[in-house]
Amino acid sequence: MKRTLRDKISDKLVNAFLKNKIVAPIPKKFTKKLVEADKFRKLCESKVSMPIIGYKAGGTGIPVMKKLKEKEPFYASIYKKNFLKNGKRVKINKSILGIELEVCYLIKKSFFSSKRIVDKKNITKFISHMAPCIEIVGYRQKKKGINSFGDLCSDFGANVKFIIGQKKKYKKINIGNLKTNITNKKIKQSVNGNTGAVYINPLNSLRFVLNKVRKDKINLNKDFYVFTGSTVGVVPILGKGLYQGKIDKLGSVKTVIS
Repeated sequence: MKRTLRDKISDKLVNAFLKNKIVAPIPKKFTKKLVEADKFRKLCESKVSMPIIGYKAGGTGIPVMKKLKEKEPFYASIYKKNFLKNGKRVKINKSILGIELEVCYLIKKSFFSSKRIVDKKNITKFISHMAPCIEIVGYRQKKKGINSFGDLCSDFGANVKFIIGQKKKYKKINIGNLKTNITNKKIKQSVNGNTGAVYINPLNSLRFVLNKVRKDKINLNKDFYVFTGSTVGVVPILGKGLYQGKIDKLGSVKTVIS
């Protein structure tokens, strides 16, 4: 059977993902519309036989969503190989877009046995822990900038590495109005943010991801993480060294960029 262009291109991107390589930009017909980009992402992910530890929400900034004329964010799988402990080093390349500071949740595996739509009232029963997290975002392609959510979604959600801080048992707090900051003191770079920048709030972003996972009939049969989106936008990495993120009431997380 003759292989389609979609199959050939997805093979190249998967190989780049597995071997930390950079390839030529994939055709725009796979990325221009989010619905097509999501299909392409799922095809790529189906070809990766590695443990999935959770999912990320992408495109959660409402101003960016309006600018790019999108109605909702997107989500993508997170693989164990890209999940690092607090303080670990990350080597970057020219296709890195930046660094983000997020709220992440550890979700109980009992979520998969529940058939109810996740809403504001029942969402908290699925949450075990919460923590601050740093995400390094970038492409596996030789391109820069963001022209559409499809650009990000199609390339494994543009997730490169996740570094998680200390987890805390979940408790109800005003998650939609927590001050955040990410800093590299060596180069005097500091960016402030707020959890309210994340798709109304991180819990709402979590709800979005969980309902998408349920709609796609996914069952990991284990506890898993959900990363809810950046509280500071995509912060350019202006220099190497230690980047430290802080979220009020949640704690801190750090990584060394090299």
